[in-house]
Amino acid sequence: MTEHFIGLMSGTSLDGADGVLARMDARGQLQVQAHAFVAFDAPFKAELMALNQSGPDELHRSALVGNQIARHYATVVHTLLQQAGLRSPNITAIGAHGQTVRHRPLEFDGDATRQQPAVGYTIQLINPSLLAELTGIDVVADFRSRDLAAGGQGAPLVPAFHHGVFAQADACVAVLNIGGISNLSVLKPGTLVTGWDCGPGNALMDHWCATHTGQPFDQDGEWAAAGHINAPLLAALLADPFLQRTPPKSTGRDLFNPAWLAQHLQNHADITAIDVQATLTEYTALACANDVKQHANEAASLVVCGGGALNGHLMRRLALHLPLLKVLSSETRGLPPLQVEAAAFAWLACKTMRRETASLPSVTGARGARVLGAIYPR
Repeated sequence: MTEHFIGLMSGTSLDGADGVLARMDARGQLQVQAHAFVAFDAPFKAELMALNQSGPDELHRSALVGNQIARHYATVVHTLLQQAGLRSPNITAIGAHGQTVRHRPLEFDGDATRQQPAVGYTIQLINPSLLAELTGIDVVADFRSRDLAAGGQGAPLVPAFHHGVFAQADACVAVLNIGGISNLSVLKPGTLVTGWDCGPGNALMDHWCATHTGQPFDQDGEWAAAGHINAPLLAALLADPFLQRTPPKSTGRDLFNPAWLAQHLQNHADITAIDVQATLTEYTALACANDVKQHANEAASLVVCGGGALNGHLMRRLALHLPLLKVLSSETRGLPPLQVEAAAFAWLACKTMRRETASLPSVTGARGARVLGAIYPR
């Protein structure tokens, strides 16, 4: 039986909402039929950034942002339907990730004896009921909290999907998603899939570029490529404890944010803005490359997706640090970089609607695989 699903994703880059409309067969094999993107305007992006920190009236503001995310998502959905020549009744469900503003798994609420392990929380802003109302399609949302309840990180969720679309029967493949945060999936034949967050992806680079050039991101990494890497600053950034932790692990703007960067720059006040950009780009490249060398040194290829795959300078730095691997865009494997995460949530929605488990304990550290997501009927 063939069904159609829509996947919607707005990531830590805060640039906007990506969506794909995909056809799914009975085995869960996916074929993308349409892709659309709606950008977030500057005031909305600023509000999303502000909600990553505690602030006045944040519950009220978060609720309104959830409504607005739903409206942005609905615009993407209607664009996808128009492109594919389909109507709402043709779509089985929408997988809507929402906008992560806090991610603090396994923290805060455990007891000292560990008889009651900490669960922590992860918050993705979205009003899924409003999205169902606006589109007339069943919505699956809240994908991460079920894994947290089972003792997992709740992230990353994409390695299971990466395995479904990029794994090879006769070779180890590493898949690197570079969004606002970067995450790595290691797909070894005959072994459990592993995956984790490496550290920052585009988030710090985009912030610095916007602050000093007025541009939302460093086009093709050209600004960074014209600068010089500052070795002392790079060493300080690489010393962050998160990078030294062993998986499973996940992170977000709770850690890698402008305040974190400003604290590091206090000791390096003489560095020019362009050299900071060069150093941040190298930091992202090395944080990812070091994880590949440590955990996937037998991989023949590194498949890169997310917005970072479009940064030519960053891709060249990855290739320089990983000379034994072929560093490839996911487009060479049939799925363009900006479609991968949205496609993953279409795939996850399919799993939820079929009541199939989609989490990987080998990735998140949960006590077992769980059916992810809550269903909001149209």
